[in-house]
Amino acid sequence: MRILFSSLAGVALALIIGALIGHFVSITAAAWWLAATFALFALVHAGYLATLHHWSSLPRQRSLPAGLGPWAPILARLTRFARQEAENRQELGSELERIHTAVDRLPDGLVVLDRYDHVLWANDSAENLHGIFGTRRPIHHFIRQPEFARFLEAPEPSGAIRLQLPTRPGRTFEMRLHRTDSDQRLLISHDITDQAKLDAMRSDFVANVSHEIRTPVTVIAGFAETLLTLDLDEASRREYLGNILRQSHTMQRLVDDLLMLSSLESGTHEFDEDQVDVHQLLSRLLAEARTLSGGRHQIELALDGPQRVMAVPSELESAVRNLLTNAIRYTPEGGRIDIEWRVKDQEGWIAVRDTGIGIPVESLPRLTERFYRVDRGRSRASGGTGLGLAIVKRIMNRHGGQLHIESEFGHGSTFSLRLPTQRLLADPPLPRIEPAAIANNGQAAGPQEG
Repeated sequence: MRILFSSLAGVALALIIGALIGHFVSITAAAWWLAATFALFALVHAGYLATLHHWSSLPRQRSLPAGLGPWAPILARLTRFARQEAENRQELGSELERIHTAVDRLPDGLVVLDRYDHVLWANDSAENLHGIFGTRRPIHHFIRQPEFARFLEAPEPSGAIRLQLPTRPGRTFEMRLHRTDSDQRLLISHDITDQAKLDAMRSDFVANVSHEIRTPVTVIAGFAETLLTLDLDEASRREYLGNILRQSHTMQRLVDDLLMLSSLESGTHEFDEDQVDVHQLLSRLLAEARTLSGGRHQIELALDGPQRVMAVPSELESAVRNLLTNAIRYTPEGGRIDIEWRVKDQEGWIAVRDTGIGIPVESLPRLTERFYRVDRGRSRASGGTGLGLAIVKRIMNRHGGQLHIESEFGHGSTFSLRLPTQRLLADPPLPRIEPAAIANNGQAAGPQEG
């Protein structure tokens, strides 16, 4: 209404001036006045209309001039609207830039596909992972595995597929497709290498435990059935019961090792450090080893290191006992086993060296894996669970040390527990003997010698 009143006021003013000119000058002059005024009025409006038309073709690159008369509020409002729209567009652009930057930094590859599976957009991870460049190219030009093509062509792809990509050898990726509200689809590529390894380890663990338990359970069931169905003499009955007892002990050792390994890996095992007398510990384990060997091996101990270390007594004892037990199992009768405690490179080394069957070079990296055995038949015959070295490795990791393995196939092995310097405790100084005490002892001893 304001613009209408402003326009009518201008027309009314021109008519009033024309009437005054016709009254005081002449009708002809008034006519010329009105013609010139309305012509100028038409030219001004035509100029502003041309300016608006010119501005509307590229509103983001041109600004509006200041208006006069009824055009002033119109152009001012359009200018304000254009400024607000530019500010909103700049804010939206900045927000989209931040979103794109964040999406580009995601480790997962994201690709937007149209209804024909052409690439509309991809983040940096997807471009690097799949070698994507440009847009409107079919995705199967970049991911060429046949299983992916079948997954892509399924009417309603569900779940996910796992692929090995040539651009990332040794890595496993999971591909998922999600349909958007439009005809577009979002392809997500996620690196699941660590998860795949864990899944494989979990599957292997279950299979190994089942395999290890199956043998003693079968033996126990067989002997128990025999005891129930046959009328045996006392000697046979005791023999069968002895076999059942031995197999139950094998299962018990397996369960104990599994529980200890689980507690070490989860960190729930208490870490109660204390001073450990290594000399006393190794001497006691030497006696146990000789009893276990039953005279079949020559077992010797050499002590050349400090007497005490800081460690969890039960864990250090378990680690050394596992090494000694393995040495006895895999050393033929008449062989030699040496236990040594010394300081090397400022570390404490507890070494167990044997002249046994040795270990092939290709098996050395896998020795500390759970249930890994170089010779499965020999290990089971000797009663091993396949968890001993895995336990030893984790015990040393908890103590900040290492398990060091050296072996030559057919010529024996050396397993060493390396304790860091900070765990070695200095031996207490020997008590000082005063010269006067020596003299007194000499005088006291003189008459006895005489």
